[in-house]
Amino acid sequence: MNNEGLTRTSNVVDDPTQETEAPLRVNVDVLKQRLIEQQRKDRVKRTIILSTVVVSLGALTVLTY
Repeated sequence: MNNEGLTRTSNVVDDPTQETEAPLRVNVDVLKQRLIEQQRKDRVKRTIILSTVVVSLGALTVLTY
């Protein structure tokens, strides 16, 4: 059997100068816009749920009388 495949090691470079790092800057305006969009979606969901509950209660009230 050939043990060459088992004894091979990967070529990992431990030199930190060759590593690339992502920039640490964050665009705050983009994050604010995402937050505003998420809040808008949540508001629409709450409005739809509340409207459905009110309409359902109204329909049940009309059907019982």
